[in-house]
Amino acid sequence: MDSSPSIERDECLRQVDKIAWMRLLTVAWPAETGFLTCHVLDTARGCPADGLRITLHKLSDKEGLGARELVGDFVTNSDGRLASGPALKGAAFTTGVYEWTFFAGDYFAAKAVPSAGQPFLDVVPLRFGIDNPEDHYHVPLLASPWSFSTYRGS
Repeated sequence: MDSSPSIERDECLRQVDKIAWMRLLTVAWPAETGFLTCHVLDTARGCPADGLRITLHKLSDKEGLGARELVGDFVTNSDGRLASGPALKGAAFTTGVYEWTFFAGDYFAAKAVPSAGQPFLDVVPLRFGIDNPEDHYHVPLLASPWSFSTYRGS
């Protein structure tokens, strides 16, 4: 490894910080201030994706090979958001690995957006982690029949 002692020290301190955070979560109850939201924008039509079905699962492991617990089944409103508000909040908002599933192919077909006979993008899974139950996690999806992008929003 071609790292200098100062680079190695900085990396060690980052890892110690992560370990301390994970241990703290096992002994201290977090404030129930965190929540999870999403927003879907139809980039093909330049508008919010209204009427798009989304499911949310909590996974028992980060590989997604274990149990999958259905947390919710949602449909976006006219603003491209969940009509019921946050998908997770309060005591239900816990650390772990989650997966949104966006049924983009059905949405674009229902909106008569030109696409291939076999949709290029049909079901879009998006796996992400929550490590701070006191934060707001906002997961936007920008989608067309041919591409999608996401990021951790605010």
